[in-house]
Amino acid sequence: MSMGNKVPEIRFKGFSGEWIEHKLQDLTENGFSNGVFNDPQKVGKGYRLINVKDMYSGDCIDVDGLSLVNIDEKEFKNNKVQYGDIFFTRSSLVKEGIAYSNVNLSDRSDLTFDGHLIRMQPCKATTDPVFLASLFKTSYARKQLILGGKTTTMTTIGQSDIAIVELALPSKQEQTAIGNTFQKLDNLINQHQQKHDKLSNIKKAMLEKMFPKQGETIPEIRFKGFSGEWEESVLGAISEITTGKLDANAMIANGKYDFYTSGIKKYRIDIPAFEGPAITVAGNGATVGYMHLADGKFNAYQRTYVLTNFKANRYFLFCNIGKALPSKINQEVRAGNIPYIVLDMLTDLEIKLPSEKDEQAKIGNYFQKLDALINQHQQQINKLNNIKQACLSKMFV
Repeated sequence: MSMGNKVPEIRFKGFSGEWIEHKLQDLTENGFSNGVFNDPQKVGKGYRLINVKDMYSGDCIDVDGLSLVNIDEKEFKNNKVQYGDIFFTRSSLVKEGIAYSNVNLSDRSDLTFDGHLIRMQPCKATTDPVFLASLFKTSYARKQLILGGKTTTMTTIGQSDIAIVELALPSKQEQTAIGNTFQKLDNLINQHQQKHDKLSNIKKAMLEKMFPKQGETIPEIRFKGFSGEWEESVLGAISEITTGKLDANAMIANGKYDFYTSGIKKYRIDIPAFEGPAITVAGNGATVGYMHLADGKFNAYQRTYVLTNFKANRYFLFCNIGKALPSKINQEVRAGNIPYIVLDMLTDLEIKLPSEKDEQAKIGNYFQKLDALINQHQQQINKLNNIKQACLSKMFV
């Protein structure tokens, strides 16, 4: 936004002039309203119910994933959802979560909404609901909405608090141009997300079928030309397992080598202690068990395990460990312990593997290609989300 006026930093050709501030109550056809009482005894059949959780389902409400509620026809008519209706959460454990919103872009005629939500029905003659949905996600709009929250044990907000919020809008034509841009971005993000999820589900299914099940020594699915039972071993017998020696604060911003900690992110350091090919395993923290493939020279945090000198295909082991280790970690959680990995948990981890290195390599290559495709879609999702966030900051005032 330009200083001292209501003009966005980036604008479509053909539009000019300052945006005009409006109270949200002046942008509605029928004001604001709360929804139906969600009686647990009445769920499972009836009308499709938009609930609090559906505020977080993506760029618009996923009507195919809605729960059902059995209410009478009169109550339904009073709370029937229309295309373009926008909903806000009424309460949150944290102030920052108040008035989180989403929009209905479905023409379905069987939609209603929960009483824990506040509905805004935008005036379609002067506003574009897709534009408004994006506007309400900008940092400035979020700040103005949060200011209306009242905090006791929880933070709550009412219809009147939302109604008096003032935000700047352009003409309906410019709103539509902006809304269409974000809708296209969201469609691209959703396409990549669907492909990412499909490939992730394929990977999960194939991990179950291409490795022997508990108590068995032959996998359900196998590459042509291979037969016979798999051998049983332990991880300590087919790799060398050590740990890093450094504190997490040993990282250096522009170091020469990778530095692996107990997190997902890789850092940098100037002094190496290991050389790949290796596998690193996070030994504690929220991402305990998370693994990296480490190549070249690198170093590691003192609670990060480093596997080297493999007697089996590395990517095959990477998948095998990733399948077997989580259940071991979960056993610690069920026992009431803080989840962390001790050396014996890795050295004694049971590993089943085919005796032929060629079969190991084929399995490893299969999952490596699958992971590469999954990562490509994730990178596109991240890139598009970054573009979306940049547009939210530059195309609104």
